[in-house]
Amino acid sequence: MSTADQPRDRRIRVLVVDDQFLVRTGLVALLRAAPGTEVVGEAADGAEAVALAAATRPDVVLMDIRMPGMSGIEATGQILAGAVDPAPRVLILTTFDLDEYVYGALRAGASGFLLKDAGPERLLAAVAAVHGGDALFAPAVTRRLVEAFTHMSHAASADPGPPPGLDTLTGRETEVLRLVARGLTNAETADRLFISEATVKTHLNRAMSKLRLASRAQAVVLAYETGLVTPGDRGAG
Repeated sequence: MSTADQPRDRRIRVLVVDDQFLVRTGLVALLRAAPGTEVVGEAADGAEAVALAAATRPDVVLMDIRMPGMSGIEATGQILAGAVDPAPRVLILTTFDLDEYVYGALRAGASGFLLKDAGPERLLAAVAAVHGGDALFAPAVTRRLVEAFTHMSHAASADPGPPPGLDTLTGRETEVLRLVARGLTNAETADRLFISEATVKTHLNRAMSKLRLASRAQAVVLAYETGLVTPGDRGAG
């Protein structure tokens, strides 16, 4: 509470979740040594992560994906469902990128993912990126992951159940969502549509609000699962 009352020198509050003690303590030590970040808690499993997220209200959750008991997917969904606005950004930690578990976490609302061997500088940059919310971390890799598992998702469900509201998007909101899902940045989308970056953000935020999406990554997943974007589409034309 005292931290929330200090607008000056606002640090990124991070909750670290990993079932491996050495990995978790290494992440905690790195974040504590970095200027601009504050570790508000550490959890060894998904259930503990859900409880700590509710108690500490972090800005970013570094979430291990494969844990005994409650997985990172389920923990991500519960944390975001129970979060008080603003909800934390969840950054998934994984050992390899083309992972169905990671796809499930992005589908549940995680903001992005990072390989565990990415290195200290990349980790800190990823935390800052998802906290800022301006750009999906590693959009090309995320798109490749989504393409790899979109068909699997459709096969697993007789009715993929696209969320109501897709038909309520304006034409411009649909265009922005489509280009972002193709992997374009806000700046590239703005250039393509001859509008400002601020306008791109406004349209995207409105689209995500109408569709009740928690992150840009979730928007990418939805765009593929509803057919708004198809695998292999790279934004040409």
